[in-house]
Amino acid sequence: MDVHLRDLRYFVTVAEELSFTRAAELLYMSQPALSKQIRQLELTMRVTLLRRDSQGTALTAAGAVLLPVARRTLERWDDASPGVLAAGASERRVLRVGLQSSIGRGLYPALLERFSRLQPDWRVELKLCGWTEPCAGLLKRNVDVALVWMPVPAGVRTRILLSEPRWVALPSGHHLADQVAVDFAALLDEPFIALPRSAGAAREFWLAGCERAGKPPHIALEAANPDESFEAIAAGLGVRLLPAGDAAVYARPGIAFSAVPDLTECQLAVAWRHDDQRPEVRNFTMACVQAAAAILTPSTGG
Repeated sequence: MDVHLRDLRYFVTVAEELSFTRAAELLYMSQPALSKQIRQLELTMRVTLLRRDSQGTALTAAGAVLLPVARRTLERWDDASPGVLAAGASERRVLRVGLQSSIGRGLYPALLERFSRLQPDWRVELKLCGWTEPCAGLLKRNVDVALVWMPVPAGVRTRILLSEPRWVALPSGHHLADQVAVDFAALLDEPFIALPRSAGAAREFWLAGCERAGKPPHIALEAANPDESFEAIAAGLGVRLLPAGDAAVYARPGIAFSAVPDLTECQLAVAWRHDDQRPEVRNFTMACVQAAAAILTPSTGG
């Protein structure tokens, strides 16, 4: 009898939440699809694992036996798989770089060129991670380094590459859309598109929590990545703060951008794990710093 790790993960999530609805939300899938996968697991194992009735969802005796076993199996896999992937990437001379959004600003080509000088015969593999993964996969060891906007969770080291103002993205039909700059006070009552709660301190920063003088934000919805947020803004569902440079990167019909000069600036950083002393990681960090410095102070030529 063989079962998929994916189905065990689904089962553990439902068993811990005791709710198919909440589990489906956490897993970013529909409730019918989740129910179908759990049913398939039960058919494979020839047991009933979960019982649903008017009182809610509960584990059966078989489900209670499976739950700790499934947890241990998933924990062992989660502990082992990043190391296996890292060893394979090192053997292939590939450095895995996590991103949560496009960095633009001419930074990526510039740092690649410098990294190739510092680390010949290596190549960079980009991995786009949503906002649901703090630090773009670093803490889960799915990547070796990451380019992230501060603040980041504990457990990583960072070097600041650049700072820039925070702007606001608004629906093009918004009454403030034609303003070059707006005060944050004019945005306090606006519905905001928020990062997911799992983003931690970054969620609060992009809601300007420290500049609200205690006034809680009105959250219209949460977005898992930049594209989701811009779709919501274009649909008129809310606004969100973003780095000034992202206005050029993500410009599209239905969205306007304005400066918010009374907010503190945001900072882009290169991040890596505290315990990672590999030369390729050190050289990538150096390449990022050099590339950012060249962009901020471009040569005027002779």
